[in-house]
Amino acid sequence: MASSPSPLRTAFAGFIAMAAVMGIGRFVYTPILPYMADVVPLSENQAGLIAASNFLGYLIGSLLAGTGLLSGNRRSWVLWALAFSVATTGAMALTVSVPAFAVLRFAGGVCSALVMVFGSALVFDRLTVAGRPTLSHIHFAGVGTGMAASAVIVAALGSVAVGWAGQWLASAAVGAIALILVIVLLPSGDGDTAPSATGGRSKIDRRMIPLTLSYGLFGFGYVITATFISVMVRQTPSIASIESVIWLIVGLAAIQSVALWAWIGRRLGNQTSIALACIVEAVGVAATVLFDSAAAVLAGGALLGGTFRGITAVGMTTARELALSSSEGGDPRRLLGLIVAAFGAGQMIGPAYSGYVAEITGSFTIPSLTASAALVLAAGLAMLVRVDFVSGNSRKR
Repeated sequence: MASSPSPLRTAFAGFIAMAAVMGIGRFVYTPILPYMADVVPLSENQAGLIAASNFLGYLIGSLLAGTGLLSGNRRSWVLWALAFSVATTGAMALTVSVPAFAVLRFAGGVCSALVMVFGSALVFDRLTVAGRPTLSHIHFAGVGTGMAASAVIVAALGSVAVGWAGQWLASAAVGAIALILVIVLLPSGDGDTAPSATGGRSKIDRRMIPLTLSYGLFGFGYVITATFISVMVRQTPSIASIESVIWLIVGLAAIQSVALWAWIGRRLGNQTSIALACIVEAVGVAATVLFDSAAAVLAGGALLGGTFRGITAVGMTTARELALSSSEGGDPRRLLGLIVAAFGAGQMIGPAYSGYVAEITGSFTIPSLTASAALVLAAGLAMLVRVDFVSGNSRKR
């Protein structure tokens, strides 16, 4: 039988995979978007639809991954999805067609979801078997690191007059290097094979309902600012000078967010951690449009980055604990896929809505304040999740 790598090596393999497929493959669109909008050109509505297509792909991918239809080796799914993510990222440089952009971003979104669900389940399982589940924060920290890397790549290339197409190609090259590293760091191991479909007779624990709804509202609430913050900064003359650093701030803040909110969850309960993070994020999202000072917008970006990956990780950890503690047990992909699907639905609606409203009103103020309100509602729903569910005593009914 194949032997599993060390838990630290597994965690870093997950870190690199998440940095490549999420931080770069998925979120590099945000810092590149201002360059594309000026040259292609793209309207706010077109930019929002392209972003929404990526999130639609993420939704579809999460639904597929959450069923038993995609059975087989989870490591293989991760590697193939990461490879296709790299390919679709590079292909963005080869067209100026909005429909083609949408198709490529859709495919990239499917790949992101597959890596998120299969990769997270695989890394969680290996770390749990090794007795090191707390190393999962390294896995999720890859997203923030990838976001910071994407900001540095785009800003550096933009400073030497490399246009949006070159920025997409460079991002794909970085993703290809990451793919090679993941192949090396994550060899095949025991227990990598995901089970097949079970016939769909199992029921979803009712305690998942408020978590799932909260997760969906959170997806809507974070994504508008996460998609358009670079454009918002460029369109505001008084803060245009921070365009090159705003996404870097978001990414750097995201790196530590998983460890922070997981720590809070261990002490106050996961439901409280999620609720507090949603409130903090709501303040950050509102700050980016209520104030036109650089300090306020940078603070808002930091609050966004410092919360949204933490909420994602704590929510996925909670869903996994519920799956493993249920009477049926088994592969946690089903509940992971459920909350990732809710998240995907929220973040699919967000960019399309905000792009449409921004084109009508001439600003992102109304969409951003709507997102902030959604985050407050998400916080309230999170607090409805039962304490026995999030505290590790999930067998209690």
